[in-house]
Amino acid sequence: MQATATTPTRRPDRQPAGATIAPGDGRVALDGRWTADQGGAVETAAARIATEARVRPVVVDLGDVARLDTLGAWVLERTRGEIEAAGGHLTYAGVRPEHRILLGEMQLRDPEPASPVRQGRVVALLDGLGRRVVRGGHDLVTGLAFLGEVIAACLRVASRPSSFRGRAFVNQIEQVAFRGVPIIFLISFLVGGIVAQQGIFQLQRFGAAAFVVNLIGLLILRELGVLLTSIMVAGRSGSAFTAEIGSMRMREEVDALRVMGLDPIEILIVPRILALVVGLPMLTLIAALAALTGGGLTAMAYGGLTLEQFLARLQAAVGVHHVLVGLIKAPFMALIIGIIATIEGFAVEGSAESLGRHVTASVVKSIFMVIVLDGLFAVFFAAIDF
Repeated sequence: MQATATTPTRRPDRQPAGATIAPGDGRVALDGRWTADQGGAVETAAARIATEARVRPVVVDLGDVARLDTLGAWVLERTRGEIEAAGGHLTYAGVRPEHRILLGEMQLRDPEPASPVRQGRVVALLDGLGRRVVRGGHDLVTGLAFLGEVIAACLRVASRPSSFRGRAFVNQIEQVAFRGVPIIFLISFLVGGIVAQQGIFQLQRFGAAAFVVNLIGLLILRELGVLLTSIMVAGRSGSAFTAEIGSMRMREEVDALRVMGLDPIEILIVPRILALVVGLPMLTLIAALAALTGGGLTAMAYGGLTLEQFLARLQAAVGVHHVLVGLIKAPFMALIIGIIATIEGFAVEGSAESLGRHVTASVVKSIFMVIVLDGLFAVFFAAIDF
């Protein structure tokens, strides 16, 4: 008895993707597996559908499709989009519910272009002003929240003195205070001399050149000393804080600290802000002495005063409370500079452009807030007659 060889029939769910075009009526019947492992066959069948759609509208029948995954659905939707973009038309038939859901998810959706809104100059100005006010309010809330986190971290460090990073604090004191002395001394010396010179030129018209000592004494000790120092520290140390923390953010070092179970605020922020709070009053005192020295030399050179006359008038014009006014402002300004600098540092994203933008914002915001705070203190001390 002779055995007869039979050819095994191919199972429908194992067949490659195919597309059978019915002649004349523009109907294309899909079959086989429209899946990722049949990518070449899927692309070939889709090309046949696109070719047929060039001459007539096409109806794609998915009734005999064994399997359809996201790749097959995406290719079909991509082909439909290309056909409709060229002015053709493609519709589906025999779509099972699961295929309909998948095709719907893969459907190409072009974003609707936003219609341009023409605004007048006044409306545009008010719109920009409103947006800046909203951003300012958001920055204020963020700053207050961050200040709360810093205070909480300081209280945790105070309750566990062994966790205080003394070396980091001493290093920041060196960076903020000691290395900042030369530039702050020089700038304050020059500004004191300039203020004294201009004051003498104006007061000489009234025969009161000697009163320039009162002018520079009160102005420097109460306002200019702490203001100049804060602006210099904001530009020097504040920008450095933002750049350091921003670089750590870019290298994901801050995230690494959190993964290790460490608090970045305790490790990075607390030593820097404490160094600012301690160092800025010292720099303010040095700046005031430098400005008074520059003003005194100028008064002796342009106003004809002797050293004994200058010191006598200065002692009569100013008191200890004038010195205290500048020193009281300094820690608050240091806190403002530190909070703004560290917030901007933590806001840096993963690009050099972002780092530069936030360093600039740190300096600008710090100087602005320092001037605002100085004005508020001036109003407060005037109200209490101090």
